[in-house]
Amino acid sequence: MAFERHATSKIAKADDLFALQTKGFRGEALASIAAIAHVTLKSKLHDAELGTTIINEGSKIVSQEPELCANGTSIAVKNLFYNVPARRNFLGKDTTEYRKILDEFMRVALVHPELEISFHHNDDEIYNLPKANHRQRIVQIFGKSYNERLVPINEETDIVKISGFISKPEYARTKPDQSFFFVNNRFFKDRYLNHAIQNAYEDLVPSRKFPPYFIYFDVPPQSIDVNVHPTKTEIKFEENQAIYAFLRSAIKQALGQFNVAPTIDFEPEQSFNVPKLKDGESVKMPEIKVNPDYNPFNSTKSPSTKSSSSSNYSGAVGSNGFTKIVPDKNAWENFYEDAKSDEKNEDEQHNSLTISSSMDEGEESVKIEKKKPVQINEKYILSSVKNGFILIDQYRAHCRIIFDQLMASDAKNEVQKLLFEEKLSIEKADKPFWTEIVDALNELGFELRIEEDEIIVSGQPHLSKQQNPVELVTQIFEAYKLTEQTEDIEIKSRLAMSVASGLAIKGGTSLGVAEMEHLIDELFASSSPQLSPHGKKIIETFSMDEIIKRFS
Repeated sequence: MAFERHATSKIAKADDLFALQTKGFRGEALASIAAIAHVTLKSKLHDAELGTTIINEGSKIVSQEPELCANGTSIAVKNLFYNVPARRNFLGKDTTEYRKILDEFMRVALVHPELEISFHHNDDEIYNLPKANHRQRIVQIFGKSYNERLVPINEETDIVKISGFISKPEYARTKPDQSFFFVNNRFFKDRYLNHAIQNAYEDLVPSRKFPPYFIYFDVPPQSIDVNVHPTKTEIKFEENQAIYAFLRSAIKQALGQFNVAPTIDFEPEQSFNVPKLKDGESVKMPEIKVNPDYNPFNSTKSPSTKSSSSSNYSGAVGSNGFTKIVPDKNAWENFYEDAKSDEKNEDEQHNSLTISSSMDEGEESVKIEKKKPVQINEKYILSSVKNGFILIDQYRAHCRIIFDQLMASDAKNEVQKLLFEEKLSIEKADKPFWTEIVDALNELGFELRIEEDEIIVSGQPHLSKQQNPVELVTQIFEAYKLTEQTEDIEIKSRLAMSVASGLAIKGGTSLGVAEMEHLIDELFASSSPQLSPHGKKIIETFSMDEIIKRFS
């Protein structure tokens, strides 16, 4: 009966609908899977001698026979979408589907550390997790380094019991891929409660960084609404605002209790300490040294009264003892020359458009002359053109230039060798992704190889200059995983996008005139000056007609 639609073993009476404690909130998953795959089910009660094996193909029971098997239930699903090939075409790549299955595995493993659980992929054992407590289970999945990163939280009220672990601020990640909420041993997502965590970490974590967390809520089943979302990954708490406040308070308390948050330093400044007098030593009065031969009206110039390079005057002592100012002709001429030089430099730095006026028959004519580009807010480049001016996003422009260079050139011949090899530890779950992309990265100018649970970096693209190779490779990998579900783009192109994003000059970088001119020239020589590799606009054009309308 488990394969029949609407069948469930969760509900014995109507009140059970308001006290659900099981993993599934509805009982049609097995029936839905059996409708589009070959399913083999083996099940045996603990006190029975024989179990039962059922083979179901496309919702049809092919066979049901008694069989010797292990206690409990095992289900094997094969040939997914064999009878609906149109749906198979919408499956993602193997790595995409692997990631989805892995996410579900982690959600079960993290909330049930009392279970022994394993995970295999293409005959490779990714995880084999023995029984443990919650902290040990997190370390088993994400690595030994997490043992020192975790800070426990614990808060118990009449409304909710909150427990689990948060990460120290310095271990915040660029992706929120290690953020886990569980309620009554079931995974869920909640933007509102996630905001409580971000708020608790305020001023401790940079913007666009996400601290990992593993937080478990225990509430009465009747106080949550599980029917907010079809996938049941979103729920609604009856006391939403109170739980928000409790969670934020618990995290702040944990960060303070374990000395993670910054504290005020009350240590005295040692430089102000006066040493104690030795036995028999007395306080000495300060001495003031005076030159008795000093005469302020002396005509002899002291070194301090000599004219500096910026002075435009020469001095002579008059009869009254005061210096008489005598203009120096050469100094005046130098003054004007210096002023012209300063004015020229200022024009080169700040002027991109020069407006010159000339009177012709009583009418004023305005002439626009093309000048050097100007950087605005260290993010955009303003450059004049024939009929107005353009604004260029310097980061997106550089992304386009680097992307085209990576795709067009033979990067293997332009590898920058490292003096010493660098090692990057990788998570077991990410190893299939690294295996998929390591060859493509090597084609783009890296020299990488996989050794057990480490990536060995021995070379990087010459475009990367002085960037840290481990940080660069990590950044590229994280960016690749963000674009990983875009199936219509080949791996090399996606990686080239990630490499370009990592190497491009970021907003906030000051550029010289020559650098801006070179960037503009390279951009307009690229394959698509208007769009970045990610399809974002690079150039915004402002015509003279638009400018005139704004002043009309």
